[in-house]
Amino acid sequence: MAGDNAAMESFFSLLQRNVLDRRTWDTRQELRIAIVTCIEKTYHRRCRQAALGRLIPAEFEAVMSIPALQAA
Repeated sequence: MAGDNAAMESFFSLLQRNVLDRRTWDTRQELRIAIVTCIEKTYHRRCRQAALGRLIPAEFEAVMSIPALQAA
């Protein structure tokens, strides 16, 4: 059971180091945008997903778009 939170702890550690500790945020909106940008541009583009066959989301979209274009 000790490993149950390991993935989330790792994610929040990266978020802390890459976003929260980099500067002081003037508004919540600025911080929100920085967090979303971090997740979308960094985390989702680099982390392999078990549900996607160990591909990163961008690779999965590229692989899946070819059959979709052929079906059209």
